[in-house]
Amino acid sequence: MGKRTVYAWAAAAATILCFIVLMRVTPSIPQPQYYHNFADKRQFFGIPNTLNVVSNLTFIVIGITGLVLCHYKNYFNIRSQGERWGWTCFYIGVIAVGLGSGYYHLEQNHPRLLWDRLPMTIAFTSLMAILIIERVDEQMGTFSIIPLLLAGVISSLYWRFYDDLRPYTFVQFVACVAVPLMAVVLPPKYTHSTYWLLAAGFYPLALVNEGMDRVVYTLTFHLVSGHTLKHLCAAMVPVILSFMLANRTVETQRRSLLNTWKASRTKVKENGSNPQSGTYTQTSVPADKSD
Repeated sequence: MGKRTVYAWAAAAATILCFIVLMRVTPSIPQPQYYHNFADKRQFFGIPNTLNVVSNLTFIVIGITGLVLCHYKNYFNIRSQGERWGWTCFYIGVIAVGLGSGYYHLEQNHPRLLWDRLPMTIAFTSLMAILIIERVDEQMGTFSIIPLLLAGVISSLYWRFYDDLRPYTFVQFVACVAVPLMAVVLPPKYTHSTYWLLAAGFYPLALVNEGMDRVVYTLTFHLVSGHTLKHLCAAMVPVILSFMLANRTVETQRRSLLNTWKASRTKVKENGSNPQSGTYTQTSVPADKSD
C-alpha cells in the first residue's frame, strides 16, 4: 500500500470522525420555508419562474454532450474503466441536476427541492472519486465510487425525512474543499490540471450569487436574479471539466501543482538574486589632445 493510499484512508477516517462529532455536538438545521421565496417570479410563455427553470437547460445540454463523448470512440481518451464509471456518474448527475432543478422551480416547495439537491450530491461525490482514481490509487478510487455516491444520496434523503441540513451541508463542504485540495497537492496523471481549480472556483461564485439573489435582481434592474446566475455559474463546472477532458494528454512528468508553483517561485528568487551575467568587452577610446 503506497503512502498516498495510506494518507487517503487516514483522511477518510478523519472525515467520518468529524461528521460524527458534528452530528453529536451541533443542533439540527431545518430548511426554512422562506428559502423558496426567490426574487424572480416572472412568467413567460406560461412557464412559472421562467428564468430559474430555463437556465437549467445548460446542465442538460452539457451533461448529455459529456456523457456521449465519454463513450463515443473514447473521445475523452479515458484510460481506465474506473475513470469511465466516475465520469459517467458525474455527467448523469449533471443531467439530473438540470431535470431536478427545473422540476423544482416549476413549483417551489420542500418535496420538489429533494430532486434539486440529490443530483448535486451525485455530481460532487463523483468528482471526488475521479480524483482518487487519478491521483491516489485506481483500485481504491473505483471502490470509493459507490460509497461516496451513497453518502451523497443519504445526506439528501436525511434532510428530506428529518428536516436536517447538516449531513447535506457537510457533504457539500467536504467536496468543495477536497476537490481543489487534491487538484493542488497530488501529482496529476494528465495535463491541464489547472482546469480543476478553475472549475472549482465557479461553485463558490454560484453560492455567492444564490445568497445575493435579490441584490443581483435589484442591481440588474430586474433583468436577471442571483439564483439564475447561480445556475449559469454552476453549469460552468462541467463545461470547464469537459474542455479539460477534450484537451488533456497523459502527463509525462507527474508533478503536483503545489510543487510546480514552489519550483517556479524558487526560480524567480534565484533569478532575482543572481542577475543574468553577460560577456562585456572593454574598449579604450583615446582622448582628444588639444594643442
